[in-house]
Formats: sequence, C-alpha cells, structure tokens
Amino acid sequence: QVQLVESGGGLVQAGGSLRLSCAASGRTFSSSAMGWFRQAPGKEREFVAAINWSGVDTYYADSVKGRFTISRDNAKNTVYLQMNSLTPEDTAVYSCAATSGTSGATSSPRWYNSWGQGTQVTVSS
Repeated sequence: QVQLVESGGGLVQAGGSLRLSCAASGRTFSSSAMGWFRQAPGKEREFVAAINWSGVDTYYADSVKGRFTISRDNAKNTVYLQMNSLTPEDTAVYSCAATSGTSGATSSPRWYNSWGQGTQVTVSS
C-alpha cells in the first residue's frame, strides 16, 4: 500500500485559490493512479479528480471541471490539486487516494485502496 499525507487546506474567500498537496510513500506510487475526493458535512463522499500513473490522462467531476487541475510529480511522489474560483459549495474535507489494480484515472472508489486523512477546505462567501 501507499501512505498518503495531504496538506494545503485552509480558509479562503469565494473566488480565491488553494493548492492541495498529497505526499506519498511507498514503492507503488509511480504505478498507481491517484484521485482526490471530498466530503462535505452531512453529505456523501464525492469524486473530484483523478490522474493516471504517468500524468497524461486526467478526469474531473463536472462540478469542478475548468476550475480545478490535478497533476503529479512522480520524482517527488506527490500529487497536487490546484483549485481556482472557489465557491462555498467547495467547502469539504479533501482526501487523496491511490489505486490498486489499475493505473488508469478512475472516479470509482472501489479501485482506491490507500487513503489519506484529509485536509479541510473552507470557502467563505
């Protein structure tokens, strides 16, 4: 498995930006697809973005497409989520995850077997 630690969350005003980072340890990082998910209070966890093992292919939820960008640096064992034009509806705990069994970008949680603890993102109006 891959151990994951998120950072970069915080409080930001609507229209602002944040960049989340997810540092990974473990030998399988470069062969794993990575994803970001979020969970708002009282809501189910939802998919945000995913990136394949090489970083060439990405996949976004419709709600963040055009505003968020996922990227990875395999040399640094890190995946990023650049979030722009934030709205209060983006407020949630954001978690990164690593896949097992597939190296392709996927929104399905069943492919992800390693999860970070999450980082809080709060967007004020």
